[in-house]
Amino acid sequence: MNSIYNYSREKLDTYFLNKGLTKYRSTQVFEALYKQQVKDFFEITNLKIELREELSKDFSISSLDVVREQRSIDGTIKYLFGLEDKVLIETVLMKHNYGYSVCITTQAGCNMGCSFCASGLIKKQRNLTTAEMVLQVLEVDRRLKEEGKRVSHIVLMGIGEPFDNYENVIEFLKIVNYPKGLQIGSRHITVSTCGIVPKIYEFAEFPLQVNLAISLHFADDVKRSKYMKINKAYNIKDLMDALDYYIEKTNRRITFEYILLKDINDTLEDANNLVELIKNKNAYVNLIPYNDTNFFMRSTKEQTLKFYDYLKKNGINVTLRKEQGHDIDAACGQLRLKEVRCKA
Repeated sequence: MNSIYNYSREKLDTYFLNKGLTKYRSTQVFEALYKQQVKDFFEITNLKIELREELSKDFSISSLDVVREQRSIDGTIKYLFGLEDKVLIETVLMKHNYGYSVCITTQAGCNMGCSFCASGLIKKQRNLTTAEMVLQVLEVDRRLKEEGKRVSHIVLMGIGEPFDNYENVIEFLKIVNYPKGLQIGSRHITVSTCGIVPKIYEFAEFPLQVNLAISLHFADDVKRSKYMKINKAYNIKDLMDALDYYIEKTNRRITFEYILLKDINDTLEDANNLVELIKNKNAYVNLIPYNDTNFFMRSTKEQTLKFYDYLKKNGINVTLRKEQGHDIDAACGQLRLKEVRCKA
Protein backbone atom coordinates (compact mmCIF):
# COMPACT_ATOMS: atom_id res chain seq x y z
CA MET A 1 0.00 0.00 0.00
CA ASN A 2 1.15 3.55 -0.73
CA SER A 3 2.88 5.16 2.25
CA ILE A 4 1.43 8.48 3.41
CA TYR A 5 5.02 9.68 3.86
CA ASN A 6 5.36 9.83 0.05
CA TYR A 7 2.98 12.78 0.04
CA SER A 8 4.08 16.40 0.21
CA ARG A 9 1.60 19.05 1.31
CA GLU A 10 0.75 19.80 -2.32
CA LYS A 11 0.01 16.15 -3.08
CA LEU A 12 -2.17 15.81 0.00
CA ASP A 13 -4.04 18.97 -0.99
CA THR A 14 -4.88 17.32 -4.33
CA TYR A 15 -5.97 14.14 -2.58
CA PHE A 16 -8.43 15.97 -0.32
CA LEU A 17 -9.68 18.34 -3.02
CA ASN A 18 -10.51 15.32 -5.19
CA LYS A 19 -12.69 14.11 -2.32
CA GLY A 20 -14.48 17.47 -2.16
CA LEU A 21 -12.74 18.43 1.09
CA THR A 22 -10.76 21.54 2.03
CA LYS A 23 -6.97 21.83 2.02
CA TYR A 24 -7.08 22.30 5.78
CA ARG A 25 -7.36 18.53 6.10
CA SER A 26 -3.79 18.32 4.78
CA THR A 27 -2.61 20.52 7.62
CA GLN A 28 -4.34 18.31 10.17
CA VAL A 29 -2.77 15.18 8.72
CA PHE A 30 0.70 16.75 8.51
CA GLU A 31 0.58 17.88 12.12
CA ALA A 32 -0.55 14.44 13.23
CA LEU A 33 2.14 12.63 11.24
CA TYR A 34 5.11 14.86 11.96
CA LYS A 35 4.38 16.73 15.19
CA GLN A 36 2.37 14.13 17.09
CA GLN A 37 4.01 11.31 15.10
CA VAL A 38 0.93 9.08 15.16
CA LYS A 39 1.29 5.50 13.97
CA ASP A 40 -2.37 4.90 13.14
CA PHE A 41 -4.85 7.08 11.24
CA PHE A 42 -7.46 6.42 13.91
CA GLU A 43 -5.30 8.41 16.34
CA ILE A 44 -6.06 11.59 14.35
CA THR A 45 -9.10 12.41 16.45
CA ASN A 46 -9.80 15.82 14.89
CA LEU A 47 -10.80 14.03 11.67
CA LYS A 48 -14.21 12.42 11.26
CA ILE A 49 -14.19 8.65 11.67
CA GLU A 50 -15.30 8.19 8.04
CA LEU A 51 -12.28 10.13 6.78
CA ARG A 52 -9.92 8.17 9.02
CA GLU A 53 -11.35 4.98 7.55
CA GLU A 54 -10.79 6.28 4.01
CA LEU A 55 -7.19 7.24 4.82
CA SER A 56 -6.59 3.77 6.24
CA LYS A 57 -7.83 2.22 2.99
CA ASP A 58 -5.80 4.51 0.73
CA PHE A 59 -2.52 4.78 2.66
CA SER A 60 -0.25 3.05 5.12
CA ILE A 61 1.74 4.65 7.93
CA SER A 62 4.92 2.77 7.18
CA SER A 63 8.02 2.29 9.34
CA LEU A 64 11.61 1.05 9.19
CA ASP A 65 13.09 -1.96 10.96
CA VAL A 66 16.24 -1.37 13.02
CA VAL A 67 18.63 -4.17 12.01
CA ARG A 68 21.64 -2.87 13.88
CA GLU A 69 22.69 0.19 15.86
CA GLN A 70 26.27 1.30 16.55
CA ARG A 71 27.18 4.00 19.08
CA SER A 72 30.44 5.91 19.03
CA ILE A 73 32.26 7.28 22.04
CA ASP A 74 31.71 10.77 20.58
CA GLY A 75 27.90 10.37 20.58
CA THR A 76 27.51 9.53 16.89
CA ILE A 77 24.96 6.78 16.23
CA LYS A 78 24.85 4.76 13.02
CA TYR A 79 21.62 2.92 12.22
CA LEU A 80 21.26 0.05 9.80
CA PHE A 81 17.62 0.05 8.71
CA GLY A 82 15.76 -2.68 6.85
CA LEU A 83 13.16 -1.75 4.23
CA GLU A 84 10.03 -3.75 3.36
CA ASP A 85 11.83 -5.61 0.57
CA LYS A 86 14.74 -6.46 2.95
CA VAL A 87 17.06 -3.90 1.36
CA LEU A 88 19.47 -2.41 3.94
CA ILE A 89 20.28 1.30 4.28
CA GLU A 90 22.38 3.40 6.64
CA THR A 91 21.47 6.56 8.54
CA VAL A 92 23.78 8.49 10.85
CA LEU A 93 22.93 10.79 13.75
CA MET A 94 25.64 13.29 14.69
CA LYS A 95 25.77 15.59 17.69
CA HIS A 96 27.13 19.11 17.15
CA ASN A 97 27.37 22.23 19.27
CA TYR A 98 24.56 23.69 17.14
CA GLY A 99 22.18 20.71 17.34
CA TYR A 100 21.62 17.23 15.93
CA SER A 101 22.10 16.40 12.27
CA VAL A 102 20.96 13.31 10.40
CA CYS A 103 22.84 12.03 7.35
CA ILE A 104 20.42 10.09 5.19
CA THR A 105 20.67 7.56 2.37
CA THR A 106 18.92 8.28 -0.95
CA GLN A 107 19.56 5.05 -2.89
CA ALA A 108 20.13 1.40 -2.15
CA GLY A 109 23.67 1.16 -3.45
CA CYS A 110 25.25 3.59 -5.90
CA ASN A 111 26.19 3.54 -9.58
CA MET A 112 28.45 6.60 -9.59
CA GLY A 113 31.53 4.38 -9.27
CA CYS A 114 33.81 6.67 -7.27
CA SER A 115 36.71 4.29 -6.66
CA PHE A 116 37.49 5.50 -3.12
CA CYS A 117 33.90 5.26 -1.83
CA ALA A 118 32.55 2.28 0.11
CA SER A 119 28.98 3.14 -0.93
CA GLY A 120 29.63 2.09 -4.51
CA LEU A 121 31.06 -1.33 -3.67
CA ILE A 122 27.48 -2.62 -3.81
CA LYS A 123 25.85 -1.44 -7.03
CA LYS A 124 22.57 0.40 -7.04
CA GLN A 125 19.61 -1.86 -6.42
CA ARG A 126 17.00 0.86 -6.65
CA ASN A 127 16.10 4.40 -5.71
CA LEU A 128 14.60 4.99 -2.31
CA THR A 129 11.06 6.30 -2.24
CA THR A 130 10.32 9.67 -0.71
CA ALA A 131 8.76 7.85 2.25
CA GLU A 132 11.89 5.77 2.85
CA MET A 133 13.93 8.97 3.07
CA VAL A 134 11.41 10.74 5.30
CA LEU A 135 11.25 7.74 7.64
CA GLN A 136 15.00 7.86 8.25
CA VAL A 137 14.57 11.33 9.72
CA LEU A 138 11.40 10.41 11.60
CA GLU A 139 12.84 7.26 13.17
CA VAL A 140 15.85 9.20 14.49
CA ASP A 141 13.70 12.15 15.58
CA ARG A 142 11.41 9.85 17.58
CA ARG A 143 14.37 8.58 19.54
CA LEU A 144 15.66 12.09 20.18
CA LYS A 145 12.23 13.25 21.35
CA GLU A 146 12.39 10.68 24.16
CA GLU A 147 15.33 12.74 25.48
CA GLY A 148 13.61 16.09 24.90
CA LYS A 149 15.67 16.79 21.75
CA ARG A 150 14.98 16.96 18.02
CA VAL A 151 16.62 16.71 14.62
CA SER A 152 17.74 20.22 13.63
CA HIS A 153 19.78 19.59 10.46
CA ILE A 154 19.66 17.13 7.56
CA VAL A 155 22.42 16.24 5.10
CA LEU A 156 21.81 14.09 2.03
CA MET A 157 25.31 12.63 1.96
CA GLY A 158 24.68 8.99 2.76
CA ILE A 159 24.63 6.04 0.37
CA GLY A 160 23.65 6.99 -3.17
CA GLU A 161 23.67 10.05 -5.42
CA PRO A 162 20.73 12.34 -4.54
CA PHE A 163 20.51 13.87 -8.02
CA ASP A 164 20.21 10.37 -9.50
CA ASN A 165 16.94 10.13 -7.54
CA TYR A 166 15.96 13.73 -8.17
CA GLU A 167 12.15 13.70 -8.13
CA ASN A 168 11.88 11.74 -4.88
CA VAL A 169 14.54 13.91 -3.26
CA ILE A 170 12.66 17.09 -4.19
CA GLU A 171 9.47 15.74 -2.60
CA PHE A 172 11.48 14.78 0.49
CA LEU A 173 12.84 18.33 0.81
CA LYS A 174 9.35 19.80 0.62
CA ILE A 175 8.06 17.45 3.31
CA VAL A 176 10.82 17.89 5.91
CA ASN A 177 10.84 21.67 5.44
CA TYR A 178 7.08 22.19 5.70
CA PRO A 179 6.21 24.44 8.71
CA LYS A 180 3.38 22.19 9.90
CA GLY A 181 5.60 19.13 9.68
CA LEU A 182 9.17 18.55 10.84
CA GLN A 183 10.01 22.25 10.35
CA ILE A 184 13.63 21.71 9.31
CA GLY A 185 14.74 25.10 8.00
CA SER A 186 15.87 25.03 4.37
CA ARG A 187 19.23 26.54 5.34
CA HIS A 188 19.67 23.60 7.73
CA ILE A 189 19.42 21.11 4.86
CA THR A 190 22.33 20.21 2.55
CA VAL A 191 22.17 18.15 -0.64
CA SER A 192 25.43 16.71 -1.96
CA THR A 193 26.09 15.69 -5.56
CA CYS A 194 29.17 14.35 -7.32
CA GLY A 195 28.26 16.51 -10.31
CA ILE A 196 25.20 15.53 -12.35
CA VAL A 197 25.25 18.76 -14.32
CA PRO A 198 21.69 18.87 -15.78
CA LYS A 199 20.22 18.47 -12.29
CA ILE A 200 22.36 21.32 -10.93
CA TYR A 201 20.73 23.62 -13.48
CA GLU A 202 17.33 22.25 -12.48
CA PHE A 203 18.07 22.61 -8.76
CA ALA A 204 18.90 26.28 -9.32
CA GLU A 205 15.16 26.79 -9.99
CA PHE A 206 14.08 25.04 -6.76
CA PRO A 207 12.43 27.70 -4.55
CA LEU A 208 13.69 26.49 -1.16
CA GLN A 209 17.06 27.85 -0.04
CA VAL A 210 18.60 24.42 0.48
CA ASN A 211 22.41 24.23 0.61
CA LEU A 212 24.30 22.60 -2.24
CA ALA A 213 27.54 20.66 -1.73
CA ILE A 214 29.74 19.33 -4.52
CA SER A 215 31.82 16.18 -4.04
CA LEU A 216 34.76 17.52 -6.00
CA HIS A 217 37.86 15.77 -4.55
CA PHE A 218 40.03 16.48 -7.61
CA ALA A 219 40.71 19.80 -9.32
CA ASP A 220 41.94 18.46 -12.68
CA ASP A 221 40.18 16.31 -15.27
CA VAL A 222 42.89 13.65 -15.51
CA LYS A 223 42.70 12.61 -11.85
CA ARG A 224 38.99 13.21 -11.49
CA SER A 225 38.19 11.05 -14.51
CA LYS A 226 40.48 8.31 -13.21
CA TYR A 227 38.80 8.07 -9.79
CA MET A 228 35.30 9.46 -10.45
CA LYS A 229 33.36 8.10 -13.45
CA ILE A 230 30.96 11.04 -13.41
CA ASN A 231 33.75 13.27 -14.75
CA LYS A 232 33.75 11.33 -18.02
CA ALA A 233 30.15 12.40 -18.56
CA TYR A 234 30.44 15.93 -17.16
CA ASN A 235 33.96 17.28 -16.97
CA ILE A 236 35.17 20.00 -14.63
CA LYS A 237 34.40 22.83 -17.07
CA ASP A 238 30.83 21.56 -17.49
CA LEU A 239 30.53 21.35 -13.72
CA MET A 240 31.91 24.84 -13.09
CA ASP A 241 29.67 26.37 -15.75
CA ALA A 242 26.65 24.81 -14.04
CA LEU A 243 27.80 26.06 -10.63
CA ASP A 244 28.35 29.58 -11.97
CA TYR A 245 24.76 29.51 -13.19
CA TYR A 246 23.56 28.17 -9.83
CA ILE A 247 25.38 30.88 -7.86
CA GLU A 248 24.15 33.65 -10.15
CA LYS A 249 20.57 32.36 -9.99
CA THR A 250 20.38 31.68 -6.24
CA ASN A 251 23.11 33.83 -4.67
CA ARG A 252 23.76 30.81 -2.46
CA ARG A 253 27.22 29.76 -1.31
CA ILE A 254 28.45 26.35 -2.45
CA THR A 255 30.46 23.83 -0.44
CA PHE A 256 33.23 21.93 -2.22
CA GLU A 257 33.92 18.61 -0.47
CA TYR A 258 37.48 17.42 -0.85
CA ILE A 259 38.61 14.08 0.60
CA LEU A 260 42.38 14.04 1.11
CA LEU A 261 43.93 10.84 -0.26
CA LYS A 262 47.56 10.13 0.56
CA ASP A 263 49.90 10.71 -2.41
CA ILE A 264 46.97 11.05 -4.80
CA ASN A 265 45.33 14.47 -4.39
CA ASP A 266 47.07 16.01 -1.35
CA THR A 267 50.16 17.72 -2.79
CA LEU A 268 50.67 21.47 -2.91
CA GLU A 269 50.31 21.21 -6.69
CA ASP A 270 46.84 19.76 -6.09
CA ALA A 271 46.13 22.57 -3.64
CA ASN A 272 47.19 25.16 -6.22
CA ASN A 273 44.97 23.55 -8.87
CA LEU A 274 42.06 23.81 -6.45
CA VAL A 275 42.81 27.47 -5.74
CA GLU A 276 42.91 28.28 -9.45
CA LEU A 277 39.67 26.40 -10.05
CA ILE A 278 37.46 28.00 -7.40
CA LYS A 279 39.01 31.38 -6.57
CA ASN A 280 36.56 34.29 -6.71
CA LYS A 281 33.60 31.91 -6.39
CA ASN A 282 30.99 32.22 -3.65
CA ALA A 283 32.14 28.96 -2.08
CA TYR A 284 34.21 27.30 0.59
CA VAL A 285 36.14 24.05 0.81
CA ASN A 286 35.46 21.33 3.36
CA LEU A 287 38.57 19.15 3.69
CA ILE A 288 37.63 15.63 4.77
CA PRO A 289 39.93 13.08 6.46
CA TYR A 290 39.62 9.76 4.67
CA ASN A 291 38.72 6.45 6.31
CA ASP A 292 41.38 3.99 5.08
CA THR A 293 40.47 1.11 2.77
CA ASN A 294 42.54 -1.65 1.14
CA PHE A 295 43.39 0.66 -1.78
CA PHE A 296 43.49 4.21 -0.41
CA MET A 297 44.94 5.84 2.69
CA ARG A 298 44.27 9.14 4.39
CA SER A 299 46.76 11.97 4.09
CA THR A 300 49.13 12.44 6.99
CA LYS A 301 48.26 15.08 9.55
CA GLU A 302 51.29 17.08 8.45
CA GLN A 303 50.28 17.04 4.77
CA THR A 304 46.66 17.81 5.64
CA LEU A 305 47.72 20.95 7.54
CA LYS A 306 50.02 22.01 4.69
CA PHE A 307 47.15 21.67 2.23
CA TYR A 308 44.83 23.58 4.56
CA ASP A 309 47.35 26.39 5.10
CA TYR A 310 48.01 26.74 1.37
CA LEU A 311 44.30 27.26 0.68
CA LYS A 312 44.02 29.73 3.56
CA LYS A 313 47.02 31.78 2.43
CA ASN A 314 45.57 31.98 -1.07
CA GLY A 315 42.26 33.42 0.03
CA ILE A 316 40.12 30.27 0.00
CA ASN A 317 37.56 29.84 2.77
CA VAL A 318 38.33 26.39 4.11
CA THR A 319 37.36 24.15 7.01
CA LEU A 320 38.74 20.81 8.17
CA ARG A 321 35.88 18.47 8.95
CA LYS A 322 35.74 17.21 12.49
CA GLU A 323 35.81 13.42 12.51
CA GLN A 324 32.81 11.69 14.05
CA GLY A 325 32.04 8.02 14.53
CA HIS A 326 35.54 6.89 13.55
CA ASP A 327 35.26 3.87 15.87
CA ILE A 328 31.98 2.55 14.36
CA ASP A 329 32.49 1.74 10.66
CA ALA A 330 32.80 5.46 10.04
CA ALA A 331 32.88 5.52 6.24
CA CYS A 332 29.55 5.78 4.48
CA GLY A 333 28.35 2.30 3.49
CA GLN A 334 30.77 0.29 5.66
CA LEU A 335 28.18 -1.03 8.10
CA ARG A 336 25.79 -2.01 5.30
CA LEU A 337 28.62 -3.66 3.35
CA LYS A 338 29.68 -5.66 6.41
CA GLU A 339 26.12 -6.88 7.01
CA VAL A 340 25.62 -7.89 3.38
CA ARG A 341 28.92 -9.79 3.27
CA CYS A 342 28.12 -11.58 6.53
CA LYS A 343 24.90 -12.89 5.01
CA ALA A 344 26.45 -13.83 1.68
